[in-house]
Amino acid sequence: MRTKTLKKNKINVVTLGCSKNVYDSEVLMGQLKANDKDVVHEEEGNIVVINTCGFIANAKEESVNTILEYVQKKEEGAVDKVFVTGCLSERYKPDLEVEIPNVDQYFGTTELPGLLKALGADYKHELIGERLTTTPKNYAYLKIAEGCDRPCSFCAIPIMRGKHKSTPIESLVTEAEKLAANGVKELILIAQDLTYYGLDLYKERKLADLLRGLVAVEGIEWIRLHYAFPTGFPMEVLEVMRNEPKICNYIDIPLQHIADPILKSMRRGTTKAKTTKLLQEFRKAVPEMAIRTTLIVGYPGETQEDFETLRDWVKEMRFERMGCFTYSHEENTHAYNLEDDVPEDVKMDRANEIMEIQSQISWELNQQKIGKEFKVIIDRKEGNYFIGRTEFDSPDVDNEVLIDASKFYLKTGDFASVKVVEAEDFDLYADVI
Repeated sequence: MRTKTLKKNKINVVTLGCSKNVYDSEVLMGQLKANDKDVVHEEEGNIVVINTCGFIANAKEESVNTILEYVQKKEEGAVDKVFVTGCLSERYKPDLEVEIPNVDQYFGTTELPGLLKALGADYKHELIGERLTTTPKNYAYLKIAEGCDRPCSFCAIPIMRGKHKSTPIESLVTEAEKLAANGVKELILIAQDLTYYGLDLYKERKLADLLRGLVAVEGIEWIRLHYAFPTGFPMEVLEVMRNEPKICNYIDIPLQHIADPILKSMRRGTTKAKTTKLLQEFRKAVPEMAIRTTLIVGYPGETQEDFETLRDWVKEMRFERMGCFTYSHEENTHAYNLEDDVPEDVKMDRANEIMEIQSQISWELNQQKIGKEFKVIIDRKEGNYFIGRTEFDSPDVDNEVLIDASKFYLKTGDFASVKVVEAEDFDLYADVI
């Protein structure tokens, strides 16, 4: 007679960092499920896989703290095994093995088959597009390429993710079809660099062709572009955006800075004049486009004059969406050879000043939306409101539309037509029409 039943393992995948990591976790979970493993995302499980971020200091600290937290749980007997994967692990594996030895095994960003083997699973090549999505059911990230060939001085991504590697168009269309069959209505295209897409596979930039393939997928209603690079941007993409209603009038194009001495030191391959001209061409080709960008302040050698150039340019360009970050001095990057000479408090003051300007711009642009009608997708219900987004807003980073749930009944994942009745810096309040 058996006195002890064997405990069934439950694998808990914990995701830190950016949308690329979310995607990687979903692929891992899809593989585990196909191997009949019990897998959950950020819930209780006796085996833990931590998908780490190693991009900048804050992200690294969060990753290390999360590893230590689960190692402690392992020592207390609350979990049985802890595995670590992702960018931090790729970048600092030898150091981590010495500093936190109680992790069962560390894996880099390209070692999915090895990680699966350690979890008692086989890597299944036939699972193109099979993922366990962790986002709300109505949208999903579609990673169209991995890695980056750009030489930006401040960035450690090529160290962690390797050279640019595009996924073939037909594979991405297949993946999109599978996502649509599961109820996904919005695809958010991500890569380290969308602009470069196709150069390695097809010897020419193919983002426009990919978009034409994706708009043909039945069930997909919105396609959104994230992380384009300004140098070499394929301008035919704007034509596709203008002519195809499924492609959101939205682009995320991280510009980082605008003062020419900083752009040169950052090795961005562009100038203030070229960047300004590119954005003017964007606005001319697609006048209603929302442009999101991210900026870095406090880069080595950034003078007050450089900062003022950036600040004045932000006022002039009136971006619809923006994030601003303080420079993080990252080892093994080109900029690490420079002196990190802008004091932390100055970095913070500059970032806050930029965001205050942006907050005012956002408020002014939002006031213009009062009385106008928009199509929104409903992501969730929170408190007394249904929370939706327009085509000009990406999840987690952009504006949201709040609809009074006591007055209107909506379903998560559905589209609704609304009229804006009130507007704040980053939120709109609307009634269903």
